Amino acid sequence: MRDPVGRFLAALDPEHREAVGAAPRAEQERLAAAWERELASDPELDTLDELSPPAAEAEAARRVMDAHSA
Repeated sequence: MRDPVGRFLAALDPEHREAVGAAPRAEQERLAAAWERELASDPELDTLDELSPPAAEAEAARRVMDAHSA
């Protein structure tokens, strides 16, 4: 299994992937942990995950980055 940071980076859009990839490892790990919590806690994402795991991961990544930039 890939590490959470790698999975999170893969789920990000290219612009955010570059920015997060340039961040310190601790920040990457913090964002990846928030992403995993988002995936685990939202029932809508759970349903989407059954239909399209990449779409669910991308949506959770978008939400984490929106919250991070707010």
